Order: sequence, then structure tokens, then C-alpha cells
Amino acid sequence: MSNEQQAREVDLVVVGLGPGGEALASGAAQAGLSVVAVDKHLVGGECPYYGCIPSKMMLRAAGTLAEARRAGTLAGDVEVTPSWAPVARRIREKATDDWDDTVAVRRLEDAGATVHHGTARLTGVRRVAVELRDGSTRTYAARRGVVLNPGTRPAAPPVPGLEGTPFWSNREALRATEVPASLVVLGGGPIGCELAQVFARFGSRVTVLQHNERLLPHDEPEASAALERVLAEEGVRVVTGAEPSLVEWADGGFTVVVGEERVTGGRLLVATGRTPNLDGLGLDTVGLDPSARSVEVDERLRAAEGLWVLGDVTGHGAYTHVSMYQSAIALRDVLDQDGPPAAYAAVPHVTFTDPEVAGVGMSEQQARDAGLSVRTGSTDLASSSRGFVHGPGAAGLVKLVEDAGRGVLVGATVVGPAGGEVLHALALAVHAAVPVEQLRTMIWAYPTFSRAIESALADLGN
Repeated sequence: MSNEQQAREVDLVVVGLGPGGEALASGAAQAGLSVVAVDKHLVGGECPYYGCIPSKMMLRAAGTLAEARRAGTLAGDVEVTPSWAPVARRIREKATDDWDDTVAVRRLEDAGATVHHGTARLTGVRRVAVELRDGSTRTYAARRGVVLNPGTRPAAPPVPGLEGTPFWSNREALRATEVPASLVVLGGGPIGCELAQVFARFGSRVTVLQHNERLLPHDEPEASAALERVLAEEGVRVVTGAEPSLVEWADGGFTVVVGEERVTGGRLLVATGRTPNLDGLGLDTVGLDPSARSVEVDERLRAAEGLWVLGDVTGHGAYTHVSMYQSAIALRDVLDQDGPPAAYAAVPHVTFTDPEVAGVGMSEQQARDAGLSVRTGSTDLASSSRGFVHGPGAAGLVKLVEDAGRGVLVGATVVGPAGGEVLHALALAVHAAVPVEQLRTMIWAYPTFSRAIESALADLGN
């Protein structure tokens, strides 16, 4: 019997059940489609098990320690004795169910989907083969089509000596049961910065080795500088422009050779980027390049005939909220429903360090590179009324990027306590192209961190 004859017909096959894929599979099943949902690892993806949720629990705990240490300035003496046990227990029991996805699988099945743990591969247009964990294979013919949400995995740089050592990626760091006495972090992006601060606040001696000339290179330079100052004050050593030439693992510790220096640590966290999970998907069977780092999609998330692709691999931001946003658009298209197309002019992002570093839209440099007539305005958050009241921990800034030709904001950055929350007023302004002159007429509640936006608006063009 041929593979075509053996293939079971269904309406939709969803491959990759991170937040976007899971939401789409659930929505399609609830709409009455026959849906097969496949994931190689855990239903829910990286975010709830190794990313967004457990890492923010770690950051919340580390932030509590930092606030307690500020009590001497604000409220009297407090003795702080860090303990990692409550953090590890909360992540294991509350966030991840001990890295078990039974609840997530049941949620999808209750919506009406058939869930497989296995490796899926396209075998042609609207055709998928799934190799299950028990070694058996199921083949499907999808009448509506196939949705790919494969996500990414931690990448490691080709530094001699690194391969084969027990270094941490974010996955091992999030499963840590104790705090290392010392930690070397390769990479000064969001993951590296967040985890460096967490472990430093719990007593680890931390060194961050950043290949780029600054931390958070995709954010504004002022934001990078503000965060680096705070990390330095907390005892984190940051080395920028670092080019590791060798990693050594011996006697239960790591040595990273950078120039003439040998940087040592009990643990090594590699946070130097992500690799798209596009290999082995059979993209060539539908006319797509399997060696590409991203898949080009249209405004409805279509990548080819009968194929939708969403999430990190589309190149529009490796954020859970982008994947969820895209899943709603793709679902409408799968269901032949009308609705607004995808638009990415106001994608927000937040690094949940203390201070938080949040941004939306274009940076100043991106706006200039796009040929816009650029005006910027900024203000020091600690000098605001709320910053003065807040005291220790109020370091930060607000920076606005205006397209002066249109008189609207095209980007903004907020660094400070709850920076991600303050950002959303500016995200709305960028998304809706609210005229700057109209923003100037708003009444901003006093004394809030958001009121600093008014000061940044006043500084525009000065």
C-alpha cells in the first residue's frame, strides 16, 4: 500500500506546540476542525518550562533580595540570608509540574485535538509524517494544510574546548538546584543579563563576557549603559568586546581564555543566541530552503501552498507575544475568516532585569537608517518625582524616537522599575501613530513613573 493510501486525512496538522502553536491548534479544534498537534518535547514549548515563566520566578526572588538589602536606606536594618531552595521548589512544583506537560496535553485534548509526542516532517504539500516516541510512524494528509511553529534551541559558539563540557544553556540554568559559587556567562543579551543578575544577587561571583561592544546590543546605547552601571554596582563584572579563544573544563570548574586573561567559574552559562529548528522539517519538499535561518511569510503567515509558519523562525521577534499574535492571524486564515493582517511596527520587548529594559518599535539608529527625519527626547527616571520618592533602585530613563516628518513616535525605550508596564502607553502611541502634539496634551497621573514620558516629550527636539 502506498504512503498516499496509508495517510490518514484530517483538516489540520500543527507541528510545534509552543504558545502560538498550542493556541492555534486549540482554536482550530474548538472551531470544529479535526486537528493533529505534534511536539517533539513538551506541549507549551520553551516559554513555560525553560524561559519566560520560570526565569521570571527567579527574577522575582532575586528582586526581593535586592529590595530587602535596600531597607537599610529606607526602613531600617534587615538581615538577608539567601536560599535557593524556595526558588527551585517553586519552579519545579508551580511553574513546570516537574517538567511534565500532562496538564497541557489534556487541555489540548479537551479542546478536541489529537496530540502526539514525536518528530514531524513534511513529505509534500499538506503531507506530514510523524515518528512517535515508540518508533512507529503516522502519516497524515491535511485538507486545510499544515502549521509549523518549530521554535528555536540554544546555540553554542564554536569556541575550542567548549563542546563536550557540562556547560549550562538556559535549560540547565532554569533547572538549577543550587547557586554556583562562581559563574561565567558567555553572552550579554537578555538571557545572559537576566540570569547573571539573578545568580549574583544570590551570592554567586559572576563575570559576563560579551562579544559585542555593549550589553543588549539591540536596545538603545543609553539603555545598555544604564544596565551595565547597575550590574557593576551589584558586583557583576562585565567584559565587552570579549573574544573567547579557549574553554577548559577541569577539576569541576571552567576556565575561559579571553586575550591574555583566564576567567574562571564553577559553572559556565552559554547564552549566545538561538538556532532555529528548521532542520529535519522537510521544507525542501514544499519548495523552501531548509538551510535558511528564517522562513519568509506573508501578512497572513502563509509560507507556501497549504502551509502557515509562525513564531521565532519567521524573523519578526523571538517573543512569546509575537507568536501568540501571529497564531490568531493564522487561525483566522485557516478558518477562512477575515481580519487585519500582521503588522510589526510596534513590537514591544522587555528584558526583566532590575531595572527592566523595555523597548518598542525602532531605535534611534534604525530610524536614521530608514531615512526618517529623526528627533529624540529623553529624561532621567531617577530625577522624576516618582524616582525621587522611590529612592534606591530608581535608576533608569525614558527615550523617545520621533519621525519629525509625520509628527509621530516610531520608537521608545523605558529603563526602570516596572519599565515593561510603563512602556505600554508608548507602545500604544507607536501602534496607533498618535500625534506627538496630542500626547503632549495628555494629563499624566502624578507621581507615577509614566509621568516621566511627559518630560521626555518636552525634551523632543531640544
